[in-house]
Amino acid sequence: MSAVNGIGWFQIGTDQPAAAERFYGEVFGWTFADDEHAGAAYRIITTPGEGGLQGGIADTRGEAPGHAVFSVLVADTEATCRQVEAAGGKVLVKAEAPGGLTLAHLLDPSGNQFQVFTPPAG
Repeated sequence: MSAVNGIGWFQIGTDQPAAAERFYGEVFGWTFADDEHAGAAYRIITTPGEGGLQGGIADTRGEAPGHAVFSVLVADTEATCRQVEAAGGKVLVKAEAPGGLTLAHLLDPSGNQFQVFTPPAG
């Protein structure tokens, strides 16, 4: 896991996940595996090299636009959301995942989407 305020995850959303896996695997040597917690619609990405990032590939099924977004590990998702708004950004969605992980989808002042997350305590 990366350090607080470092990039800790990334996600690619597509309605063609097999094609995306083939592309990123061929170009960058990324590998893919089923996410045992999320089912077939989400796959885990592992990038090569020591300390490589992990991410996910989501099958949008055409229900959401394609995207590639990074996620920053933060100490407190709620506090970070307040900082984002104070700095001119916007909170799109806040959520808590099973197990206590908190996350938020945000926009910077230029309209770029990104995410922040805080792992469960402990």
